[in-house]
Amino acid sequence: MSEPRVPGGDDAVELPCGETRSMSVFDLGMREYDCACGASHAVVTDVNPPERFLPEFLVGTLREAVETTSEEMPEFGTPHLMGIVLEEFPEQVVAEDASENPDMGYSMLWITEFDSRRLHEIIVELVIELMEHAISHADDSTAMTQFEDQMLQFDVSEFVEQYRAERDLDADDVYV
Repeated sequence: MSEPRVPGGDDAVELPCGETRSMSVFDLGMREYDCACGASHAVVTDVNPPERFLPEFLVGTLREAVETTSEEMPEFGTPHLMGIVLEEFPEQVVAEDASENPDMGYSMLWITEFDSRRLHEIIVELVIELMEHAISHADDSTAMTQFEDQMLQFDVSEFVEQYRAERDLDADDVYV
């Protein structure tokens, strides 16, 4: 059962589980929110760089390859990644516009039904799907075959584990 809106709560956010919290609960350094419902919800803001989820070289490649049509977001970034997640999991992601509240430090906030590790895995899986789709449009069957062979050997869960360990993520890390 959801809780009543926070008093004075124009900044109230209804979480994917139905609980309601003030947007001020979600600060820039937060990666997960341990909810009263018993779940941990991943928390992402538009100021988190996409390198939170993907290696820098891949983000650079995506920025070169993906054309954006938004003047507000002219470069591929975290809002685009979260848009892909939101499209795939509309019932499990809440997106909140915080642009009217400059005290927040961010313009967009996403909270997911799943924890930050699972969100990380989902983003990697969806980016791989996008890459596969892009390669399928190339007139090079060899490239497609090579990509498919490489993906058969790629373990998303292991990649996420190594990436998070390599970045030495801890509770004070702003990015994940």
